[in-house]
Amino acid sequence: MKKYPLPPFNEQTALQKVQMAEDAWNSQDPIKVSMAYSENTEWRNRTSFLNGREEVQNFLADKWKNELHYKLKKELWGFRNNRIAVRFEYEFKNKEGQWFRAYGNENWEFDEDGLMQKRFASINDLKIKESDRKL
Repeated sequence: MKKYPLPPFNEQTALQKVQMAEDAWNSQDPIKVSMAYSENTEWRNRTSFLNGREEVQNFLADKWKNELHYKLKKELWGFRNNRIAVRFEYEFKNKEGQWFRAYGNENWEFDEDGLMQKRFASINDLKIKESDRKL
């Protein structure tokens, strides 16, 4: 399976990959999102370390059970060959009704088929009032 655009990336194709990721994550569909990752993808998400597409699917399903009204915005930060760096922020409400804005950076590495084989995410959460939402 190939996931276009393929590396090496230029500015246009890197921007396209970032937008595709943002759109997929905002769908909150763990299967759809996971199809952008290689079968043996490696993740670090905060303090979680995941290996393989199935672990990613389970992680995302749990994430969106707890992060309600999720809305994400990604921004291209840099790119080179088969790697892309993004800055992101997202907002969500927990089950207790508290709103949060999460900020972070991701480093992505893609295989020759355009599937993400590595994803390293550093994320910080900030409690916000509903009236302070931006997304």
